[in-house]
Amino acid sequence: MATAMVATLERELVLYRRLWKASALSSFLLPLLFVLSIGVGVGRYVDANGGLGGVDYLSYIAPGVLVTTAFQIAVGESTYPVLGGFKWVRSYHAMRAAPVAPRDMVGGHLLFLAFRALLATIAFLIVVGFFGAIHSWLTVLTLPIAALLAVASAAPVTAFAATIENDNYFAILFRFGLIPATLFSGVFFDVNQLPLWIRPLAWVSPLWHAVVLSRSAMLGQAPHPGASAGWNAVFIAGHVAYLGVWAVVGVLLAVWRFTKRLQD
Repeated sequence: MATAMVATLERELVLYRRLWKASALSSFLLPLLFVLSIGVGVGRYVDANGGLGGVDYLSYIAPGVLVTTAFQIAVGESTYPVLGGFKWVRSYHAMRAAPVAPRDMVGGHLLFLAFRALLATIAFLIVVGFFGAIHSWLTVLTLPIAALLAVASAAPVTAFAATIENDNYFAILFRFGLIPATLFSGVFFDVNQLPLWIRPLAWVSPLWHAVVLSRSAMLGQAPHPGASAGWNAVFIAGHVAYLGVWAVVGVLLAVWRFTKRLQD
């Protein structure tokens, strides 16, 4: 099983080696420009009024944009590539004839996306480090956070992509899933500023939990400053566990959908 999964990962890496230049803009340059324009540009006005959360605006949004990059890569690479592997290229059918089990296909795909998330995170940290947005050695923890978020978000989307026959559904996913999650998961402002009835929509998003963990790591602060050290430890474990549940459930759904589709 492990050998087949590694072979699937190797296939993804070979393809990426040929196509990485095409993804460089979306996975690195665009988030960087966004941080510079919003973090530095808009941040001047926010910082002139005392900053946000006791820190400058760039330092506040950088952790959120970092994990959002991993989130968007994971979701984007689990839509058309997965549907295409079934419907157009039929690469998954070729793998199954090898034979490669559906669990190995899913595992190799998710390992590749975790790798992509790690690369984007490292590059992003190097850049924002030059702008003074890193305040703690705990920043290194953003690497596993980004990788876990990538799996937690990619796995259910992979299952969804393996279910549908029409790529028009991806427009709905992006419009009502990806964009709202990016805007209302605490990346640019504290979700407590939202109306009380909207906040649960932010809390249910895996991105919000990753934003909280990433911001805590990069700023070297407790994720919930008003709580005691013991409660903060519980909260951290809760955020990690929530992402883990998304990952596990998503993987199970993806394996089930791959198995069913390859049997049809």
